[in-house]
Amino acid sequence: MPRNKLERFIDISEFEHVLEYTDFENNTSSKPKRRWHSDVFKNENPIVLELACGKGTYTVSLATQNPHKNFVGIDIKGARIWKGAKKSLNSGLTNVRFLRIFIDHLSEYFAPKEVDDIWITFPDPYLKKSDQSKRLTSPKFLSIYQKVLKPEGSIRLKTDSNELFSYTREVTEATSCKVLDIVEDIYKERPDDQWLTIKTDFEKKHLKKGKTISFIKFTLPDQPID
Repeated sequence: MPRNKLERFIDISEFEHVLEYTDFENNTSSKPKRRWHSDVFKNENPIVLELACGKGTYTVSLATQNPHKNFVGIDIKGARIWKGAKKSLNSGLTNVRFLRIFIDHLSEYFAPKEVDDIWITFPDPYLKKSDQSKRLTSPKFLSIYQKVLKPEGSIRLKTDSNELFSYTREVTEATSCKVLDIVEDIYKERPDDQWLTIKTDFEKKHLKKGKTISFIKFTLPDQPID
């Protein structure tokens, strides 16, 4: 097992199922936009993203549970992606890819309606009011998701942050999103849900501290989000 970040970066650069695009050059010929089905996964199965995937726990677990869907874990931190990439490789999963990019560049890598669903698991809540636009459920990011997500596609947020959970509920109402499901305390209300009870390393730490884990699922409106 690699002992440091440098070795992990070298590892993922050699993994065929990890795509790294961190220079944002104008040349888009090598980017997978519009080619996820035909060239990357080589099938027409639904594509599901996990944003800010970290170590890829959710990406790998969901892929294991849903072999007829394709999963893409997205994060900018390569050393974290390494763990999920290594695990999916060792498990022989063919429906998993990892993409190392900044999330606000999402529409450069996915075409309109190319994405079926989005998961956001334990993102940074950016608690300072001045940082609200950085939240992955802010209107700024919902507008980005509109560019790639199918109209019926859903966004799922799982978080330990009461502030982010409340903020997301407010944003969905203000932007006319349709809330499909909401769980204020997963382990009290849905302790047997196989998808919602997948535990990341962060989540295990949060649960030890007695934090409540919440969930909301919603779809985006037809009209553009400002």
